[in-house]
Amino acid sequence: MAKDIQERSFDFALQIVELAKSAARTPASDVLMKQLLRSGTSVGANIEESRAGYSRDEFAYKMNISLKEARETHYWLRLLKESGLLKSQQVDSLIDEADQIKKILGTIVSKTRGKSK
Repeated sequence: MAKDIQERSFDFALQIVELAKSAARTPASDVLMKQLLRSGTSVGANIEESRAGYSRDEFAYKMNISLKEARETHYWLRLLKESGLLKSQQVDSLIDEADQIKKILGTIVSKTRGKSK
C-alpha cells in the first residue's frame, strides 16, 4: 500500500534530520545544512497545514508552498552532493525522494487548481 503524501513527507523530513546529524561539520556544510533542514522539514509542515484549509484555494496555496519547498530541498541536496560536502551514497536516495515528492505535489496542485476554476 502506498504511503500518503503527508506520511511520506514526514518520513522524508526525518531522513533530512538524520542526514544533518551525521554530516561532517565545516563552515560551508553548516550553512547549506541549515538551508536543507529548513526547506526539507517545511515540506511536510505545509502539507499538514493544508489539511486545515478553509477552502480549496487555501489548500492549493499551502500545497504549492510545499511544492516550492520540495524544489528548494532538491536543490540543496544536489548542491551538497556535487560540491563534495556529502557523498553520493548519503544523498542519492534523498534526491530521488525529493524528486518524487515534487511530482506528487505538482499533480495535487494542478488537479486542485483545475477543479477550483
